[in-house]
Amino acid sequence: MATNQELGARGEELAVRHLEDIGLEVIERNWRHRTGELDIIARDGDTVVFVEVKTRSGIGYGTPAEAVTYTKQTRIRGLALQWLALQQGPWVQIRFDVIAIVVGRDESPVITHVRSAF
Repeated sequence: MATNQELGARGEELAVRHLEDIGLEVIERNWRHRTGELDIIARDGDTVVFVEVKTRSGIGYGTPAEAVTYTKQTRIRGLALQWLALQQGPWVQIRFDVIAIVVGRDESPVITHVRSAF
């Protein structure tokens, strides 16, 4: 059985692969600021996409997407503003996505990508 940290790292790898498969360009992973961390920052044309990845081994305690609470959304928005303030990109739009991954006992992942989640 994988630790929570191993499960999270696997989920982020799966999320990056998923984003690249659908044509997004991953700009940064695990961007850190003193107030927190952004899991994935990607480019979708002229849109910068901030992606929160949640991975669970089951749904006994709720779906992974349900873990992205209003408080967490507010923190992610603040971090996104910090990241944008350091950039010089000509971003026309920003978007916040959630990728929820459930890895069952058979180790096969189920990936749900919620675009414009908040």
